[in-house]
Amino acid sequence: MFRVLTAICIALMALPQETTAQTRDRIGYGRLITNDYIGDGRDRWRSGSVASSRVWGRGWSGALPYDIGDILELRLGAQIIAPENLVNPAPGDRPYSGALSLGLHTHFEREGIELALGSDLVMTGPQTRLDDLQASFHDLVGVDKASSLTRASQVGNDIHPSLVGEAGREVPLGPNARMRPFIEARAGVETLLRAGVDVTFGALGQGELLVRDPVTGQRYRSVKGDAGGYAFVMGGDIAAVSDSVFLPGSSGVQVRDRRTRLRAGLHWQGERTAVFYGLTWLGKEFEGQDEGQVLGSIRLDLNF
Repeated sequence: MFRVLTAICIALMALPQETTAQTRDRIGYGRLITNDYIGDGRDRWRSGSVASSRVWGRGWSGALPYDIGDILELRLGAQIIAPENLVNPAPGDRPYSGALSLGLHTHFEREGIELALGSDLVMTGPQTRLDDLQASFHDLVGVDKASSLTRASQVGNDIHPSLVGEAGREVPLGPNARMRPFIEARAGVETLLRAGVDVTFGALGQGELLVRDPVTGQRYRSVKGDAGGYAFVMGGDIAAVSDSVFLPGSSGVQVRDRRTRLRAGLHWQGERTAVFYGLTWLGKEFEGQDEGQVLGSIRLDLNF
């Protein structure tokens, strides 16, 4: 799959593109914080993550451009993955893992299909220092932190080049309702092929650039309009999984070859404040996992 994604990227970049001397400026910023404490109240498995996007472009007309590279997104990410019991993990539970990512992505449109392509470098292991960060936070709030045994058994230090591509088409369902089926392929730190759909009720988000969070699949606003209002979103997807660095064979844990997600959320924007809160159910990711989990995601913008 890695070779297929690479070939797609090369082929698309080889297509004829128009040239322009117009300056590329920063046109958007988006972020999303996800944690299971604001979901099902537990501290396990996909424990917490942060996704952040800074977007540059040659202006924004409310629609994606034709040319690859006209819109560039610098994507930053961090996530902590943990066994169900941080102090004394059960045999067969997934290993602890911290991951930091830095990537460059582009968004464009061809024949009514919205396309996103990009590459990330994903750093894993104790070198991320995310285990130290989580331990300090757990000390602050007075809850159990990962034991030395848990941390010693975590996914090791490495850097994983990764590719991701997504294609989706927005289908109107009414004046303020729309559906967006999509397919996504990932290769590198996790290799999988995913298909799903997002449904939106409400005008907020129309003419904006939304970026998909890799953990939950929630789409967060990165290039925003000025209009206020709300949008209720819901969706789901299913993935065929080939392998995952976060579930190495050396740990004795076997990755499940199918992965599902269901999600819902509410965007609201006022004159000076914008809020998003969403819930995502993640299905089982490895053999021996006894149930799924619910994550909460939040974004709060305050402009004074």
